[in-house]
Amino acid sequence: MARVPKPVVFEEDEDLPVRANPDLIGHEHAAATLEAAARSGRLPHAWLLAGPPGIGKATLAYRFARWLLAGGAGRPATPGAPPLHLPPENAVFRRVAAGSHADMFVLRPEAGTGVKALIKIDEVRTVINRLALTPGEGGWRVVLVDGAETMRGESANALLKTLEEPPPRAVLLLTTPAPDRLLPTIRSRCRRLDLAPLDLAETQAVLARQRPEMPAADRARLAAIAEGSPGQALSLAEGEGLALQELVDAVLAGLAGGDRRRWHTVADQVAAKRDGSAFVTFMALLRREISGAVRRAARGDAAAPGWLAIRPLAEWSTLWDSLGRLAAETDVLSLDRKQAVLTALGWLSPPRR
Repeated sequence: MARVPKPVVFEEDEDLPVRANPDLIGHEHAAATLEAAARSGRLPHAWLLAGPPGIGKATLAYRFARWLLAGGAGRPATPGAPPLHLPPENAVFRRVAAGSHADMFVLRPEAGTGVKALIKIDEVRTVINRLALTPGEGGWRVVLVDGAETMRGESANALLKTLEEPPPRAVLLLTTPAPDRLLPTIRSRCRRLDLAPLDLAETQAVLARQRPEMPAADRARLAAIAEGSPGQALSLAEGEGLALQELVDAVLAGLAGGDRRRWHTVADQVAAKRDGSAFVTFMALLRREISGAVRRAARGDAAAPGWLAIRPLAEWSTLWDSLGRLAAETDVLSLDRKQAVLTALGWLSPPRR
């Protein structure tokens, strides 16, 4: 009897929605800066796109790459079109979206045997070697280093050599939410372009395009929680973010009363997912609420929540740091998530009298 062939399992391409995104929302000024630099004939060979996670740094980088590879710098601007516009039906757009353009190289962090995803030295060397060859299509070549802060040691130094002696008609686009974690020598060889979080309306517009089936009230709530980061809003939408936010709100609202009876129930809910995603999201949302409340109180905002008054603002800032370390250690060391949540709630609650 012939064996039944095993089904082929294809890994999800997490980068595809970013590569294939034709929209530009909220970063028109940054896009116009890139376009003007390219049209000037003095395009810097390296750019550092910095800003909070999930606000569209890689989306802008791909948009610039497509436009440049398609010869946009040598063509007159389309009247009324947004900066760096290239229609989705363009052949270059389609090849970049498919990840098959011969002159577009992408370095992204990949998880290995360790606990953190890193941009690996072998991948950096492969790209550097390909840059030494003749351009596949005879024009520009673009290297996107998405999450540049994840480069370590050899990877960063190898890229630095290319930044110091870039090949002709090559542009390197580095994206990072943490530019200070890059080598100073790398930062000094890039033109920095800071991207700001989107406003509430812009974030809702992204959610409306990406999640049209979601109720408008839920999109509005997610946009407010994400604080200008459509990427984080979409991540929360996929990971029970609204339910976890309600849990965070309930936990904080109950602090003043010192009610500890629901602690184990809350910890069970947060630790239920084996992949730890609910724990990571819960802790991030908890810290976000604390930092936001502290900022509002420091400005004298009357909208600061009542639970903030159970301890001085300085103590809340210390707790915010402690919660971050607790979350990181639990994730990195694979500690018991339920116990970590109970520990966090214990720290937040006022001492028993």
